[in-house]
Amino acid sequence: MSDRPLHLALIVGSTRAGRFGPTVAAWFAEQAAARQDVVVDLIDLAQARLPAHLTGEPGAEDARALAAVSERLTRADGFVVVTPEYNHSYPASLKSAIDWHFTEWQAKPVGFISYGGVSGGLRAVEHLRQVFAELHAVTIRDTVSFHGAAYQFTPDGRPKDPASCEAAATRLLDQFVWWARALRSARSHHPYAA
Repeated sequence: MSDRPLHLALIVGSTRAGRFGPTVAAWFAEQAAARQDVVVDLIDLAQARLPAHLTGEPGAEDARALAAVSERLTRADGFVVVTPEYNHSYPASLKSAIDWHFTEWQAKPVGFISYGGVSGGLRAVEHLRQVFAELHAVTIRDTVSFHGAAYQFTPDGRPKDPASCEAAATRLLDQFVWWARALRSARSHHPYAA
């Protein structure tokens, strides 16, 4: 069982026009694809079109969008969230996507890739750690962070300092694999009790 590749759901958290998240996510997906131990499922919240509000029952179209994402989150052995920092925190679109789900996150690892200005999105990550702890997920300590992200990449989406960010991505992926294997094995032997 431990040799089976792990399903990593890579979640792009921002839905704003002109967002930088897809550039960062594409780079990280390429790093993960070079490995034999993970399979990446890229979930771009801008394309997922989840309902924005948790009030009432979702309409038919919203319910279909929600079910499609729910299935992908359930199938995942863990997650890596790509988030910008908006007003010292993370985007509302990401919070909404998190809040639409509960059991999908339980007893699974969550890693973070952040980007932003001076702080590199790290304040958003610290807020997300609290949210995921409430959902019984295990957050991975090491992150990948891009300070002044727009200046850290070339126009074709390549990091200007590839050695540094590739080393950070490798650390994150190594830790993801360790946690995802351990938690997948634990869930298969002992169903998680929330």
